[in-house]
Formats: sequence, C-alpha cells, structure tokens
Amino acid sequence: MDRRVFVVFGIGAVLLPQGTFAQAARKPWRVGYISMSSPASDRHLLAEFRRGLLEQGYVEGRDLILEVRHAPNQVSKVADFATELRELGVAVMVIYGSPAMPVVAKTGIPIVMAVHPDPVGAGLVASLARPGGNITGLTDGHTDLGPKRLEIFKEAVPSLTRVAGMFNPRTPHAARQWNLVKAAAPQLGLKVVSIEVLGAADIERAVAAAVSSGADGLFIVPDPSWSAGQEQRTSDIAIANRLPAIGTIGEFAERGALLAFGTNFRDLWRRSAWYVDKILKGARPDELPVEYPIRFDLIINLKTAGAIGVTIPRALLLRADRVIE
Repeated sequence: MDRRVFVVFGIGAVLLPQGTFAQAARKPWRVGYISMSSPASDRHLLAEFRRGLLEQGYVEGRDLILEVRHAPNQVSKVADFATELRELGVAVMVIYGSPAMPVVAKTGIPIVMAVHPDPVGAGLVASLARPGGNITGLTDGHTDLGPKRLEIFKEAVPSLTRVAGMFNPRTPHAARQWNLVKAAAPQLGLKVVSIEVLGAADIERAVAAAVSSGADGLFIVPDPSWSAGQEQRTSDIAIANRLPAIGTIGEFAERGALLAFGTNFRDLWRRSAWYVDKILKGARPDELPVEYPIRFDLIINLKTAGAIGVTIPRALLLRADRVIE
C-alpha cells in the first residue's frame, strides 16, 4: 500500500465521529414480548406495538430484535418463556396477561405491562405514581370503570331492572370490579345477580343461569382465561335469548354484544413502545409512573339491537365512538 494513502486513511479514521464506530459495533437490542392471548387474537395489538416502536425510531433487525412468544392461558408456559428470554439477554419485556406479570417479574428484567386492569390492587406496583420494583406500564382502568359501564348500560336499555354479572371470583380485579358494580346498582334502580365463571368451560352454563335467574341484562367482566371464541359464544347465546349484553373492549361489540365501553387497547399497545424506549435509554421502571388511559370508546352494535328488539336512545348513539350496523 502507498504510505501516503495509509496516512490519509489513518487521519480520516481519527477524524470520524466516535459515535460512528460505537453505533456500528452495538448489537441490536433484544426486546421480549410475551402474550397470554393466541397469535390470532393478539395480531392487531402486536401490530400496534410494532407501529409504536417505529414511531420511537426503532427498526426491527437494525435497532432491535423482537422476541415474540404466545402462551394462550398457560402460566406454566409463560415461566418457560421468561427463562428462555432471560437467557437470550433481552433488555426489557412487554407482557400481556395479568397472571403472567408476577411470574415474569421474578426474572428481575424490566417489565412493561401492555395493560393491566388493577396493578395496585393486584400488588404488582406500590402506586401508579411510584411503581417500585421492576414493573411499570399501563392500566386500562376497567376495574374503576365498572360503575360507569353499568350507567351506560341502563341508559342504552332504560327498561333494565335486573342485571346478571359474569365474573371469575378467583381473579382479584374481576371480583373487585363486580363489587363496585353491585354497590352502584341501587342508585340506578337496578338489582344484580352474581354469576360465577371459573373458566372458559363455564361460559355457556353461566349465560343459561343468567337467563333462568330472570335477568334482563348481562354485564360481562372479562377474564384472562377467556379466548375470542368464548367471547363470541357468550354473545351468540345472549342474542339467542334476546338478552342485551355489555362488555369492555370493542371486540365484545364486534362479536355481537350490544355494547362495549372501555379503553382503546390499540392506544395502550402503541404507548407501550414509549416505555420500552425510555428503558432502553437507561430509565428504571420504578422511575416511570404507570399511566391511566385517556381514551375510552363506546361502541354500539345496532345489528344486535335489531336482533333482540332493543331501541338505543338517539342521544347515546350520538355519543358513540363507533356504531356497528
């Protein structure tokens, strides 16, 4: 090699910004994603998370590698995945599924909750403002929204007098939500019937029990053990019995429930990417407050309303974020 060429190259290398070499040398971050939903049910939410990562400036393959694992209603599998991802060296894990949180927390790796209905009540964080530990992220507020959901139900179906609540008493946030609903019912002139659902296999029996109890409305408190198939079956049986039903996220109304009122989950998944970015840049989970949602969607299924003979008041239709016809 010509000595002059070598000298020029050497000087040029010295003059290049040091960050150029650091960036070239740094491997992509590994980010874990564990969902207790099925791949099919989780697809649109995972897509929103990926969209959020792009908005934060992360390109998969270049800036990070996303390690996706699904364990539909399988806590034991979650534990295996958590160990596997820890061994892969993930820097942060995003988790969907309430039962998965305490299992993954044992790894000590920073955790972002894509959503949790009641992280304080479940003992996952000390408070929303100061989470403590290695968990932060987002709550959907569905537990506290229970009474408001009942109020909307009564507004949509003014003839309601007796509402059956489907909930799993072994799921702390579900039991707490139903207790809040029961406390609010007398103020709306409603009586309530508690229908316990211990697992997905109980759903058909539970709806039948609601009908036989004389209930004229079904208040659905979702459980992590339910799949899209069980939610669809709940709506189908309710329609067959001309029983108006209200759920939380929009998918309930899309699958046939009369109403859904709750947090926009797509927003939460996109926002989860913001937490991932902060942690990758050095923030500790206990420094990042758990966020309460700012967007709540009211979705009305007019097709179901026609099938069961319910007329939704125009005032409520005008307030709806989406009407399914």
